[in-house]
Amino acid sequence: MNSAQQQAMTLTINGRETVWDGDPSASLADVLREGQGLTGTKIGCRTGECGACTVLMDGRPVVSCLVPAGSAQGERIETIEGLAERADYQALVQAMLEHGGVQCGFCTPGVMVTTYAWMQQPERFDGDLGAALKNNLCRCTGYLGILRAAEQALAAGGGAR
Repeated sequence: MNSAQQQAMTLTINGRETVWDGDPSASLADVLREGQGLTGTKIGCRTGECGACTVLMDGRPVVSCLVPAGSAQGERIETIEGLAERADYQALVQAMLEHGGVQCGFCTPGVMVTTYAWMQQPERFDGDLGAALKNNLCRCTGYLGILRAAEQALAAGGGAR
């Protein structure tokens, strides 16, 4: 990469402002993993179809492999590591363990980020967690454990309802 492609960008990641010097067309997923060491954001397909790289941008789940880092400036980015610091996220973690919503674990960060976003604003998805998870591919759980876990976490006060 030549220096003409590099640009200093200020990104707000997990509540902290950071300056990243790089190509603004680099994927946000790569910047998070390689530039920031936030390896909870998984790289799967790089085409936006598996959802393993899902993060929140201003509270909306996005597949970060398709988001150019330059377009993330001015947005609040939250990764699975950032959510793990939140007390209201822990009800979802516990419920996922209890209901078998986690198996191989590869899709888990994206599924957890998306489910958390749904719990905070279910109306964004017409209240339908299945619709929220349409961009998250899970080959192991069959989704039933994920759905049950989300219902339990929501009932335990883990969401905004």
